[in-house]
Amino acid sequence: MKKHIIIVATIVLAISCNTKETKKESKEEMIENPLLVKSTLDYGAPDFTKIKDEHFMPAIIEGMKVQNEAIQNITENKEAPTFENTIIALEESSKTLDNVTAVFYGLAGAHTNDTIKEIQKELAPKFSKHNDDILLNTELFNRIKTVYNNLESLNLDAESAHLVKEYYKNFVKAGANLSEDKKEKLKEINSEIASLSNDFGKKLLDASKKGGVVVSDKEKLKGFSEEKIKSIEKDGKYEIQLINTTQQPSLQSLEDRNVRKELFEKSIHRSDDGDYNTSDLVKKMVALRAQKAKILGFDNYASWSLQGTMASTPAKVFEMFTGLIPGSLDKAASEVKEIQAEINKNGGDFKLTPYDWNHYAEKVRKSKYNLNEEEVKPYFEVTNVLEKGVFYAATELYGITFKKRDDIPTYHPDVVVYEIFEEDGSPLGLYYGDFFARDSKRGGAWMSAFVKQSKLRNQKPVIYNVCNSPKPAEGEPALISFDEVETMFHEFGHALHGLFGNQKYASISGTSTSRDFVEFPSQFNENWATHPEVLNNYALHYKTGEVIPDSLLKKIKDAGTFNQGYSMIENLCSSSLDMKWHTISADDKIEDVAKFEEDALKQMKLNVDEVPPRYRSTYFAHIFSGGYAAGYYSYLWTEMLSHDAYDWFKNNGLLTRENGQKFREQVLSKGNTMDYAEMYKTFAGRDPKAAPMLKARGLK
Repeated sequence: MKKHIIIVATIVLAISCNTKETKKESKEEMIENPLLVKSTLDYGAPDFTKIKDEHFMPAIIEGMKVQNEAIQNITENKEAPTFENTIIALEESSKTLDNVTAVFYGLAGAHTNDTIKEIQKELAPKFSKHNDDILLNTELFNRIKTVYNNLESLNLDAESAHLVKEYYKNFVKAGANLSEDKKEKLKEINSEIASLSNDFGKKLLDASKKGGVVVSDKEKLKGFSEEKIKSIEKDGKYEIQLINTTQQPSLQSLEDRNVRKELFEKSIHRSDDGDYNTSDLVKKMVALRAQKAKILGFDNYASWSLQGTMASTPAKVFEMFTGLIPGSLDKAASEVKEIQAEINKNGGDFKLTPYDWNHYAEKVRKSKYNLNEEEVKPYFEVTNVLEKGVFYAATELYGITFKKRDDIPTYHPDVVVYEIFEEDGSPLGLYYGDFFARDSKRGGAWMSAFVKQSKLRNQKPVIYNVCNSPKPAEGEPALISFDEVETMFHEFGHALHGLFGNQKYASISGTSTSRDFVEFPSQFNENWATHPEVLNNYALHYKTGEVIPDSLLKKIKDAGTFNQGYSMIENLCSSSLDMKWHTISADDKIEDVAKFEEDALKQMKLNVDEVPPRYRSTYFAHIFSGGYAAGYYSYLWTEMLSHDAYDWFKNNGLLTRENGQKFREQVLSKGNTMDYAEMYKTFAGRDPKAAPMLKARGLK
């Protein structure tokens, strides 16, 4: 199978120098490829009944070829550069490739296999070269530059003018102004980083999949419910699989301290040894990124990367950390005392460790707030949470309605599809929900699009959310934790951002914003999970249909600031590691990844024995294979925006159509069409404040 894919790719690449007969055959193959013809399904949704693994490589290579030909036509055009013959032509050059890669990378994340992994590996350097050939194309940039320099005389609408500025900015940022020899060096570096990043992702997926704990004795699983035990049983044994974060959800329930320790050690060391060791990949990537920044004229990668973001400079990011660390440390220190006291009360003759934290924190939660996670879960059944919670809030705020579609083919039986309609009944788009963990899916939760909104392309959005809640045993209800409830609301916030895109141009539509803005709508949407009207509508006992009691609701709210010192420190640890890795200079030589981590956390005063980073560098997928390099801080940055925006809603009537419409029109529908600080100020009438976040976190 692997050889077959490479051969097909070679045939496609060699079209221009083959015989006429071969050209004809290849053309017929392209026509028959379902990824290269417009889908007949509603909204142009991908037809997964027709798409096979062997279609991907030829279609992607063809998409690159189509774009290259379009760009050649732009650069060879003898007419003076105009908005239409340069900017619009460039915008539309990627249409075929966009359509194909949207499906390919959707499956690569949510339902991969060995074939797709091999294609990914082969494509990484190809895509790097392809993108560099465009962004570092001197003739193309000169035409863009001409349009940009004449912008004031073109009389373009605001969105079109912004598109010109974005293309110019992105080309300059990529190195379009460099000399030819520096461009060639940059291309080499980009290609190597792409390959290393792909290798990191593959190693990590394998490490997480194969690095869990296998328990033979059921008695060692004391603390797990019978449903949980049944769901992890495999060939007479019980396998606790790893998720992508350091701390594992199972640590909360497991009574056996030795099993907890083994699970934690497996998690934190998953990528330290043998075939799964990613340390060399980390060292190579950060060194190459520092070299890249130097070539582009910056002191470090973070300074280069933060161009065009709300934060704008590493100094502002570190300033945010400095403001959050003291309060977080104080809060965490008080939590350590509480949890150690709980250990002592339970007869434990040991000092609190990271693998004890979640287990005894849950006991503190129960005693302090009388809140038991297992008492809460029966009220959070996945479909109720989705339809009567997530969708209900969206209807109340934005007027949109949902209809389940069982006739739209999906890539996996677990996936559900809904059609979404505007308040007047007109169609808005499609939404796919993929909520359960499986071996073919990477860890975490995310949103993306199979079809991006674009008026120019006459495309309505086809959006999907992916989560990793444990799948129940056959016949059992899908009950989830409140954390997983908030994750569903979070990801649907991203979905709304994509669904409400109202742009002419796909490249600046919906969620095509900076990293430290894109998480704002999603984090904001989490707030509705605990709004009484919303919660009482979806938090229904799966057996009795009883609405969650006010007493239990009060416990959830009271416990809302519990453990927030821990939560902030583990986030600040990872955010700081990210910035430390990406503020090294090209002259710095990192010999030992673990030592660098240790020193970095000490410098930030974040070396708290009981609180490990949310991600260690060796399995920090966000920054080494997920596009968040020098950008993980954005979760905290956008959390500030989200709490401040919710504070605005509180002061203006909370869950109302009027408020929802204002937020939609002034934030969710804007995409990347204006300065983000200005966008926020237009909505809120002022700059954002940190106080609401600190209050919500119990740090003030």
